[in-house]
Amino acid sequence: MKIIRYFFILFFFTSNSLEASNNEFNNWLKSFKKFALNSKISENTFDKVMINVEFLPKVIEYDRYQPEFYEDTYTYIKKRTSKKKVEKGIKLYEKNLDLINSVEKKFLVEKELLLALMGIETNFGTYLGKMDIISSLATLSFDKRRSDFFTKELITILQLIELDIIDYKILYGSWAGAFGNFQFMPSTIKKYAIDFNNDNKIELKNLEDSFASAANYINRIGWKKDQPCYLKVNLSDNIPNKYLNTSAKKIKNKKSLKYFKKYIENFENNSINEGLIVGIITPDKDIIPDSENLEPAYLVFSNYELILKWNRSLRFALAVCKLKNKFENEL
Repeated sequence: MKIIRYFFILFFFTSNSLEASNNEFNNWLKSFKKFALNSKISENTFDKVMINVEFLPKVIEYDRYQPEFYEDTYTYIKKRTSKKKVEKGIKLYEKNLDLINSVEKKFLVEKELLLALMGIETNFGTYLGKMDIISSLATLSFDKRRSDFFTKELITILQLIELDIIDYKILYGSWAGAFGNFQFMPSTIKKYAIDFNNDNKIELKNLEDSFASAANYINRIGWKKDQPCYLKVNLSDNIPNKYLNTSAKKIKNKKSLKYFKKYIENFENNSINEGLIVGIITPDKDIIPDSENLEPAYLVFSNYELILKWNRSLRFALAVCKLKNKFENEL
């Protein structure tokens, strides 16, 4: 009887909480409409796009728990750079080699990097996400944690729809509002996406538009083709803590590779230019309980920091670089 009462109380409070959230969300939606209409969104566009928008409690749950912040680096990278994933990427490349080679040549971005990004973002287009992107962005805009960021993204996607650049009827993707084979946020679509096949639409589930858009993005933020990304190292105990970066927001206290040699055990050059500026990351520290202070450790180069602009996760960037290296050994 006590158990039944417990579940009744839990259901009662959960239902009331959800009803309260829905009521608050509907009130927010009315205010947001006024803001959108003042941001060059027509009432016609707003009404047709937002007519079925709803508050998604699951989105809030996903926002609070993201695996890259809890898995250790070894586990995170291993899951995302498996032999099966490499084989799948090679098959995709072989079926589309003319397209991918032409994109590599035009944008000066290695095909291996593009395959790695697509492989980790969406498993080569097989997991694009099924969430209603408009509802996801609206939910996160309504939520106070990162409201400003997601409000801007929601306005941007509405502006792109207003300009008839993207079709709102196909906007299903990740819980955070990312879309297509490479998971572009609306602001990224606006800045970097390309209608590569000249059909007057940007369709990022299409291989032509998505590969060209990804290459354009990474090229325009400064990618240097055939330059290193990271190097796993064993650090000596005497390295000052100030050189150890645990945050993806900014890699601090960078020096030349030559300078850091004295803090690296059994350093082998591997033909890397010792004049290159590098930082050191220890991605498990401060996140994984009982992790070692100096293990794992990586020297990271400028290209690595560009991948952080794509996704602010130390582990994500390492996994992309690792998968890129695996493709280089196979293609």
